[in-house]
Amino acid sequence: MKLSARNTLKGTVTEITKGAVNAIVRIDVGGSVITSSITNAAIEDLGLKVGEQAYAVIKASDVMVGLD
Repeated sequence: MKLSARNTLKGTVTEITKGAVNAIVRIDVGGSVITSSITNAAIEDLGLKVGEQAYAVIKASDVMVGLD
């Protein structure tokens, strides 16, 4: 797999919560959990299942940091 994104984190799918159109996918990456919203169609196309390994691919032009 070749991507232009440079932040590719391999982990394990821990949870998939499907809604009417989109699903929330949680991937455990070394003890930290990455959460993503993707379509139900993407879940089916990828054959994504809890317990399987997957990649969280992050491409962003900005990263915001905040403090209380």
